This record gives sequence, C-alpha cells and structure tokens, in this order.
Amino acid sequence: MTAADSAATTDPARPFDPARIALPPEDRSLSPLTGWTRDHWAAVADHLLLSLRPYFTSTRSRVQLPGIVSSHGTDSDGLEGFARSFLLYAFRTRGEAGVDPLGFTEWYRDGLVAGTDPAGPERWPLPSAVGQAKVEAASIALGLQLTRPWLWDTLDAAEQRNVVAWLADAPAGWYPDNNWLWFRITVETFLASVGGPHDPARIAADLATIESYYRADGWYADGSTRAFDYYCGWAMHLYPLLWTASTGADAFGARALEPVLRSRLTDFLDDHAALIGADGMPVLQGRSLIYRFAVAAPLWMGAITGATRVPMGTLRRGASGMLRAFLDRGAIDERGLLSVGLLGEWPAMAQSYSGSGSPYWAAKGFLGLALPADHEVWTAVEEPLPVERGDVRRVVRAAGWIVSGTAADGVVRVINHGTDHGRPGEHTADSPLYARLGYSSASLPPLVGATVTAPVDNTVGAVDAEGRSTNRSGFARGVIGDDGVAAFATSIAGTHWVYGDDGGPDHGSGRTGRVTEGPTLVTGSLVRGAWEVRIIRRVADEGKDSPVRLRVSGWPVSETTPALARLVPLLGDATIKTHTEPDTSPLGRTTVEWAEFDGVAVDDVIGVATSVGRAALPDVPALRVFHSVEGDPSAEVTWPDGAVSVLPLLA
Repeated sequence: MTAADSAATTDPARPFDPARIALPPEDRSLSPLTGWTRDHWAAVADHLLLSLRPYFTSTRSRVQLPGIVSSHGTDSDGLEGFARSFLLYAFRTRGEAGVDPLGFTEWYRDGLVAGTDPAGPERWPLPSAVGQAKVEAASIALGLQLTRPWLWDTLDAAEQRNVVAWLADAPAGWYPDNNWLWFRITVETFLASVGGPHDPARIAADLATIESYYRADGWYADGSTRAFDYYCGWAMHLYPLLWTASTGADAFGARALEPVLRSRLTDFLDDHAALIGADGMPVLQGRSLIYRFAVAAPLWMGAITGATRVPMGTLRRGASGMLRAFLDRGAIDERGLLSVGLLGEWPAMAQSYSGSGSPYWAAKGFLGLALPADHEVWTAVEEPLPVERGDVRRVVRAAGWIVSGTAADGVVRVINHGTDHGRPGEHTADSPLYARLGYSSASLPPLVGATVTAPVDNTVGAVDAEGRSTNRSGFARGVIGDDGVAAFATSIAGTHWVYGDDGGPDHGSGRTGRVTEGPTLVTGSLVRGAWEVRIIRRVADEGKDSPVRLRVSGWPVSETTPALARLVPLLGDATIKTHTEPDTSPLGRTTVEWAEFDGVAVDDVIGVATSVGRAALPDVPALRVFHSVEGDPSAEVTWPDGAVSVLPLLA
C-alpha cells in the first residue's frame, strides 16, 4: 500500500502529522535555522503528489477532491486540481532532469491526453466556455514548457494537435484587468514555440497593459486599482522571468525586457524578504492566502535568475521557514491534502471562484525544486532573515506601507496608508485583507460576518447608533517616509457607512451597499519598533460640523497564534472597550481592543499608541500636538529613549 493509499483511507480530515512523511534527518550544519534541505522539499512534494492519486478520475484527466465546489462547477474544479498539481510535478521533474522513479510523468501524460481529447469522456471544459480554465491553461502551458523533453516531445502528432487545439481556445475573449494577462502571454508563447496559433499583436498589447501596473521599487499593483498583495510576487514576478527564458519568447521582445524585469525583481526581493516573520509566517495580507507558501515563489525566482541582493542562504531560509510554518500549523491534512483554509481547513476563507483544488497553487512555492541539487541556493549555508538580523524598518512607497519588524520577537508588521484594492474617491466597504491600517505575521483580521461592511480591527472611524464603524476605502494618500528616527505616513478619508451587502463576487474589493457619509479624517502613523503612534485629526466638512464619536481600534489577536496587543490612549479622553469575534477568522476566536472618543469636533486631534507582538514592550511613547503659524496641527512624538519625531497633519 502506498503512502497515498494509506492516507486516503482516513476520513474526515485531521491535522497533518509530519511523521507521516518519510523525511530525512534535519541537517543543522547546512540549514542551521530550519534544518531542512532540498531532500525535505522533495519528500513533501512527493507526498503531496502521491496523496492525490486516489482522487484522480479514471482517465486521470481530473483530480476531484472532497470539499467545496466552486462557482464554476465540478468539471472546472477537476481541471484545477490537475493543472495546479501539474505545476508541482513540472518543477519536481525539471530539477531531476526527467528522472522519475515514482511514475508521475505517466500519470500526467495520461491525464493530459485524455483532458484534451475532443472525443474523450472526460475532456476538460473549454476556456472559451469556462473562464477559470484560462487560468489553468497557463499552468498546463508552463508545465509543458518546463518538462518539454520528457512529456511534450513524447506525445504523438495527434496528441500534440489535441493539446494545441485546447490551449488555442484560451487566449480569445475577455480577460480581467490584472495578473490574468500573464496567463494569456504564457499560453500564446508556448503555442508559438510548437507551431500553434498565436497573435503577436495581442501579446504586445498585454505586455503594454502589464507595464501600466508597474509602480516603483519593484512593485506592481495587481491591475489598475490599489491592489498590492502577494500577487506581486507569485504572479507579476514569477511568470515574466520564466517567460523570458522560454523557447520562442525572444520573438516578442523578451531579450530587451529581461534586464528591466531582473532589476525589478532584485528591488522587490529586498522588501519581500523583510515581510517574513522569524517563525516563517509571512505578513498575512491580501486575497488568496489559501495558496499559503506560494509566497515563497519570488524567493526561488531570485535564485533561478540570480537577480537578487538577498543572499542565497537567506532565500532558502525564508522559503523553508515558510513551508515548515504552514505544515506545522495544519496546512496538510491527514489524507495528505492541502485543505481550503489558512492553517487547517476553513472553507469560508475561499473566494467564490475557488474549489477544493484551488489551494494547489501553493505548488508555486516549490519552484526551487526546478533547480538541481548542486545549485548554490541548495548548497549555501542558511543565513538569517532580515528580522533575525535586527529590527527592520522599511518604507514601501508604491503600496503606501511601513514595514516594521522586531528581532526580539520575530514579528513583522505592515502599517497601511496606500492599499485598499480600490480607487481614490470610491465609497465601498473596507476589504478586510486590504484596507485595514495594520497587518502582521502574527495576526489576521476577522474575514466574514458583519466585519465585511463594518470594520472592527485596525481602523479609525465614526460610530453610528448601532455601534457600527465607518469605512475608509477610497481614501487619499498623504505623505510617506522616514525621518531617521521613525517612519511616517498619512492618509485622508471621507469616511462612510455601508449598509447591506451586494453579495457580489469576492475578488478582494470592498463590498457595496447603501452609503451614508461620515466625517473626513486625517490619520497619521509614526512607527518605531513595535509601537505605532496613530494620530487622527477631524477636518471640516460642509454642513457636517456636529460632534461625533470616533473609534480607534487596535490589533486582532487570536487563541491559535498567541500575540500580545496593546492600545494606549495618548491624547483625548477615551473609553477602552474589548470586542470579541467568536468564529469569523481561520485563526479562531479573535479579540480586539478599541478606544472610543466622545464629542470629537472639527479640528480636534486625538491619538493612541498601538502594538502587536510577542515580547514585552518598552515604555509607551508620549504625544503632544502643536500648531504652525498657518494653523495646521502637527503631532510630536517622544519615544521611550528620548528621540523625537514630528508629523504635520495636513488636510
């Protein structure tokens, strides 16, 4: 009986036990921080692939996993399970130069042939009919590109024609204005390389549109909105440099683009490595977190291309730490399956387009296996992450983020004054994974229930009679920078309540509903170490000058990822309250403290100090406000060591 057969006999799912995988002994000489080597990665990859075998259909063209069904239906979900695990197979096979003792190539060749057979009983849905198949077509094309000598070249002429015909159905029609354009480029370039139909003008247009997503310092938005998240790494930096190295890409300008793409990846990795906590958990922000350790993909791209200032040993340390962190917390269940959730299974986290095969985009995190065992990223001694070398403070101007990591507890935080997955001036609800003022490697906002339209954590807003806080999406960005003592940022929000819920697809943007306007607030953050001093100024609104109650909410903490949160009023009279969300987060019961300030009038300024972490904190900063000759207020913060920072609160 194989490991997969044994795993498949147990149901329902229970948490993963690392002992179920035949892992080699830890190597603390090569990997002093995680103990894991390439052999550990290979063992986990093989376990995941073997554990899927009981769920392949009879023709092997679909992987029908138990659990939720997406809005596209079971046929699409079966393709998704095949295509995303096909990526994992491709990375594994490429790194072994086709050596395949477990027979994965036979399984995936059979499925590929059956899935593209126009007369077959389990042919894959056509991309023109099922939009999700356009995503999966890119995984098929990329996998074929990487395994060409061992798979594509072994197909007979009729089989190759069928594959080409199915892939050729993908590029036409509507594509979203986001990372999906890389899927089309990937498919069309592969088709061009095998003599299939393709449209050079469309490829050029897609490349131009993607270029419009680029912002600065290696950062892309995921489309035309302020959508900054891990798609920047596992999509916008993954596909481009795999594309430039692919057969036939030079015909579409790849050689000229490669230096630019390499430079951007190099810049991005400086920030990306700083977003990983010492326990291996990345900052938990943005949609599609069910892909988990796919966050490691750009680290491996740095290794594959050499386009990195981050040392090879640090790249591997970050990736291995991430894989271990998610595995140790239940990402793989007792059947050997990746569940729909963040740690263990939590289906409410999935977006409407996600089926039970969706989490297998985590395969991108195994990209490093495409490199042979003698590559430097596998032979270099592990080196510490930025947060393990010392405190981290970085300004990510493109996203409007301040990154603050503390070596004392290994926690990394993001203070957000630039991201909401929307556009300036929009009046939607705050998307929980985009529009909060703070995210960290040790916390996660509540994701479902009333919090979807009335935020309860890491927000600043007015409170209505029912106790619902306003939203800030559509805010205007202010300033961002670092004065040498602390990092600072501001934003200006025309706050608003959103009542009801449109029930539309959850692709990251805030929900819409009936809108009632609230006060306009300038919010500023001064960040040093674990502390953020959060200062709020109410500014004048025509016809709205009555005093209001303002709420400043702190960090969410949960029982499954222990962390300490503090919220200390510094300016203004406040009442501290504790709010609990029992079942709205995959991390379990969530507790948030907030401070409420009554009777806040126009031009009043209030402030708090807030923090989240796992270490005892130093003394609380002090805050005072003074006014310039022009009358605008500025916040002056005195840090516990006596250093001083000043932040104007301009409207």
